[in-house]
Amino acid sequence: ELGLTGLVLTKLDGSSRGGVILAIAHGRQIPLNYVGVGEGVDDLLPFDPAAFVDALFA
Repeated sequence: ELGLTGLVLTKLDGSSRGGVILAIAHGRQIPLNYVGVGEGVDDLLPFDPAAFVDALFA
């Protein structure tokens, strides 16, 4: 048992789309709470599923 209550995905501003971490989160039923879209503290944002899906198809 991992004992995790949520995940934070960083480096989402790069070429990676986060597919692996989303598969892990879904498979383990662990919520994705925050995403990092830059290098600063202010670039750590609450995860928005709709915005994430829109970005996948952009």
